[in-house]
Amino acid sequence: MAPVSAATFGHRFADPAKLDAALRHRSAGAPHNERLEFLGDAVLALLIAEALHQRWPQADEGALTRARSMMVRESHLAELARRLGIGDRLVLGPGEMKSGGKHRDSILADALEAVVGAIYLDGGIEACRAVALPWFEDGLSAMPTGKADKDPKTQLQEWLQARQWARPEYELVEARGPDHARHFRVRAKAGEPLIEVDGEGSSLRHAEQASALALLQALEHAHPKRGRTTSAPPAN
Repeated sequence: MAPVSAATFGHRFADPAKLDAALRHRSAGAPHNERLEFLGDAVLALLIAEALHQRWPQADEGALTRARSMMVRESHLAELARRLGIGDRLVLGPGEMKSGGKHRDSILADALEAVVGAIYLDGGIEACRAVALPWFEDGLSAMPTGKADKDPKTQLQEWLQARQWARPEYELVEARGPDHARHFRVRAKAGEPLIEVDGEGSSLRHAEQASALALLQALEHAHPKRGRTTSAPPAN
């Protein structure tokens, strides 16, 4: 990824206050970046969808959807935010600062989306396409054309269906933390005999995906002769 300006993240803001708002976490008080995050999330979804549609003319909707999900998943956005130095410029409340909030994936990913939202409001969609889309170039180029790993819940569902076993069950075990820094623990259950494992994440969806992946790995370990049905390539 090409280096960007430490001051503007590659965009010269006509209204620097928009960038200031994008870098202000809710814990620091109003005005904060949640509305910009909402806007940036939608803008990124459009830009990535557009890029994949152009690059993969033969890919079906499922492959495009999975690839877009991989590009805008929380862990990937957080890694891009780290490369851009967003964490060092975040304005956090004392509690979040003390707990290391500027290193937390959820906060970094939200801030990157907020920065994109600020660029959109300041310069429009073309500015976002010129500035933000190159941040994803490495990931887009590394992805095999027309192919994207299925998410863990889909992989688990297909693994169970191949054996004509019951669908997995997901149970919310715990939800803790303040509204701006929630943490979830989900228990996934499936298999014959039944196997139960937990997964954690900063959203209910992420916790479910983590539990699905852990359960799939546990099932494959318990039934090795069945073979893998995940996206991993077969051994030669």
